[in-house]
Amino acid sequence: MTDTRRRVKVYTLNEDRQWDDRGTGHVSSGYVERLKGMSLLVRAESDGSLLLESKINPNTAYQKQQDTLIVWSEAENYDLALSFQEKAGCDEIWEKICQVQGKDPSVDITQELVDESEEERFDDMSSPGLELPPCELGRLEELAELVASSLPSPLRREKLALAVENEGYIRKLLELFRQCEDLENADGLHHLYEIVKGIFLLNRTALFEVMFSEECIMDVIGCLEHDPALGASPRRHRDFLTKTARFKEVIPIGDPELRAKIHQTYRVQYIQDMVLPTPSVFEENMLSTLHSFIFFNKVEIVGMLQDDEKFLTDLFAQLTDEATDDDKRHELVNFLKEFCSFSQTLQPQNRDAFFKTLSNMGILPALEVILGMDDVQVRSAATDIFSYLVEYSPSMVREFVMQECQQNDDDILLINLIIEHMICDTDPELGGAVQLMGLLRTLVDPENMLATANKTEKTEFLSFFYKHCMHVLSAPLLANTTEDKPSHRHQFSLRVHAHTHTTSQLLALILELLTFCVEHHTYHIKNYVINKDILRRVLVLTASRHAFLALCALRFMRRIIGLKDEFYNRYIMRNFLFEPVVKAFLNNGTRYNLMNSAIIEMFEYVRVEDVKSLTAHIVENYWKSLEGVDYVQTFKGLKLRYEQQKERQDNPKLDSMRSILRNHRFRRDARTLDDDEEMWFNADEDELEDGEAVVPPSDSKAGKPGGGAGEDEDLMDPISKFMERKKRRSRGGFAFKNSQTDSLQKGWNFGIFRSWPLRPIRRNSQLRCSETNKKTTSVKKTLSDYCRAVI
Repeated sequence: MTDTRRRVKVYTLNEDRQWDDRGTGHVSSGYVERLKGMSLLVRAESDGSLLLESKINPNTAYQKQQDTLIVWSEAENYDLALSFQEKAGCDEIWEKICQVQGKDPSVDITQELVDESEEERFDDMSSPGLELPPCELGRLEELAELVASSLPSPLRREKLALAVENEGYIRKLLELFRQCEDLENADGLHHLYEIVKGIFLLNRTALFEVMFSEECIMDVIGCLEHDPALGASPRRHRDFLTKTARFKEVIPIGDPELRAKIHQTYRVQYIQDMVLPTPSVFEENMLSTLHSFIFFNKVEIVGMLQDDEKFLTDLFAQLTDEATDDDKRHELVNFLKEFCSFSQTLQPQNRDAFFKTLSNMGILPALEVILGMDDVQVRSAATDIFSYLVEYSPSMVREFVMQECQQNDDDILLINLIIEHMICDTDPELGGAVQLMGLLRTLVDPENMLATANKTEKTEFLSFFYKHCMHVLSAPLLANTTEDKPSHRHQFSLRVHAHTHTTSQLLALILELLTFCVEHHTYHIKNYVINKDILRRVLVLTASRHAFLALCALRFMRRIIGLKDEFYNRYIMRNFLFEPVVKAFLNNGTRYNLMNSAIIEMFEYVRVEDVKSLTAHIVENYWKSLEGVDYVQTFKGLKLRYEQQKERQDNPKLDSMRSILRNHRFRRDARTLDDDEEMWFNADEDELEDGEAVVPPSDSKAGKPGGGAGEDEDLMDPISKFMERKKRRSRGGFAFKNSQTDSLQKGWNFGIFRSWPLRPIRRNSQLRCSETNKKTTSVKKTLSDYCRAVI
């Protein structure tokens, strides 16, 4: 496969200062004899032809831009660029260039000084500024060329910006613009467009402050209307801003500075979004200062509004006043939404102060009033405001809803209003419901709940939620499954209603949230599911004709089974809740689809995790329906697990000893072996003779009833050998007394030792046996002590 890290596009700058694509290929670096030095080579991916062969000159200024661009000039008016598909490839080539030039790869420009051709072009680069041509109609073309030629070089841009700023050139240009418009001088207007656009790309805050001042900004927008690409049909941006766009003061703003700042921000945002052409990949980073200008303007506006207590008090008073007409309230809510969106630009400390101010002003009670209104647009804007609050501080919202439940009925609680709006969303695609479900999920997520010394938010809020809100959330689920006559297996027999696609989407959203609760809540959701018989109602949906809804129901049950909680398991078995799953599997037939895979995976999980109670329940009740499924081994594996369980039940002694070994002697624990134990393991393998097993096999007689003393000795022989080897190797460590070894040699029939190696007892462990004259008793106590010593 071709290495995409080195895949690049080669660009050259043409006479019109536009970048031309010279082809796509793969770049490499190496020594070229003809060029007498390390060079960059690009070969076309189509035919392998050479697209670029450029020597890495130690004095050439290479520039790295946007993590995937390398730009440089090889001669006057001959600029090159490599645009990489991946950042990693750009970094590799950049390191090669820096290595040749002896530079640190962390820099973005390898040379700060300009070459001789630039010195000649600008006459004297040691001078503090650049001399611009006189600002006259006849010199506009010359000035436009100078601006265009300066943009590719950072040093040229810097000197041009200083010259424009120091000579007050912008106001002179705007005076020429008014003259050109009066004279209908199309060529002059086109040159001014190029000049003003170039000044934007100089990326200098001091120039923006002049251009965006009240007396200049409309003329700047006028210059940008005359794009040469549009010919004789200029844009009419000024007409839109002065005649169509209207500034509405929903609450009178008394501060003239604040009003002027709002006007300026709107117009600059309009320039960025609508007036300026979409920047190319090479120009995008040249407008970073424009983005910053808008950003800091918004920060300043939010701060000034936040400090105006009268303004905010009037805002919330009118929002909650029943006498406020609908149009006015709509404007107030939209303003508050925009106000909150501006707050996203604030630094964390300032954003904290902002939302605390809104909270003190009563934003949550105001939202509760607004969400109870009939106007869909107003409710939608209120939902957006609510999302800002939840995103900022879920705990603040949770604290409010828990306090209001002490004073209000469940029907008018803020969180229940949110649930009702989710359920009653009129959008066919349920866009609003999806947004509200995400907010509810954030509110019930224990990961963002606080715990203090005095109280635990998780316990208090979840208790509140399941008592006052969960019945509202689950109401559509219960309403869309109907109780019929009792059956012999179930308390009630259920049937699924015919669902529209929208209703099915809503039920899927509710199931998604309930599944989240199963995963992240503990006894609250468990009590609710079992007491309200929720899982049985959910599984009715496996018969839905909408496959996505049936899969949501299966996912809900799968999460419950994945908890391996015996309370849930007993509930499932008591109500025979695998029956709808088996029916859905059989009704799906031989179709190989997601339904088939999801159901098989559920049964496979029960088998692999060896959930004994569910395994027995499935085999005893549904084996006849599933025994014919042979294209997977899942169900036969379940039957085998079941038979193994039965066998262990019939032979409890064997099962108990297997459990001892599995849980104690052979468990993988976190302890670290000390040096002597590690040496013992290493020496043990080395000292074994070729072909000798740690626990040699012997003829098994464990399965025969009534084994005698000879059988006991034969079965315990491997243990005896192990103890003898351990005793011989002990150097200052633990040793076995003869009485203990004899008791093991005379011990109990335990055939499972044949195939499993034994682990050493920790040093200084003592095996005690009080009654060595009783074979069975002594061996049992010795084995028990041995297992405890291992732990």
